[in-house]
Amino acid sequence: MQSTVLTSRRLRLRPWSVDDAEAAARIFGAGEVAKWLTPAMSRVPDVAAMRSVLEAWLAEVERLVPPLGRWAVEMAPANGEPGPVVGAVALLPLPPGGEDAEIAWQTGPEFQGHGYATEAADTLIRWAFSVGLPEVFAVSRPANLAGARVAERLGMEWVGQTAKYYGLNLAVHRARPGDLPPAAIP
Repeated sequence: MQSTVLTSRRLRLRPWSVDDAEAAARIFGAGEVAKWLTPAMSRVPDVAAMRSVLEAWLAEVERLVPPLGRWAVEMAPANGEPGPVVGAVALLPLPPGGEDAEIAWQTGPEFQGHGYATEAADTLIRWAFSVGLPEVFAVSRPANLAGARVAERLGMEWVGQTAKYYGLNLAVHRARPGDLPPAAIP
């Protein structure tokens, strides 16, 4: 089981648990989040469906070689108590052949606009580079301007559009260890 826990100034990235189904459903069940996930994932209709998705993710993580994986993003613990789950971040192989690694981030609607996606993705990318990953890609629909802004704040370079991944025309950003600014965290 993935056990890597990463921390940043405000956040804690930890492995998902089936007990996170309610919090995860608020993120992946939100239309404004889910519209950017297809075809990799559809909107999750309810907590029971999210529990099934989390079970599948946990099984998938068993087969992924670190630094690949999926993390719940929660506010850093205060007074010893974990904070709320504000989003998700993942580093996964891109289809069709899995030769490229994709960084993906989602933030619950009520937590958007606070830089959590940038902070979580920056933390994960820097850790992935520290354990030897040579490059990371972010792919997004051309209309997903918020996703592109996060990639740019991370210091990722826009490399163009391609239909290579998921069979869709997607905007592609790339980061390599030497490309990152000293700190992309707000």
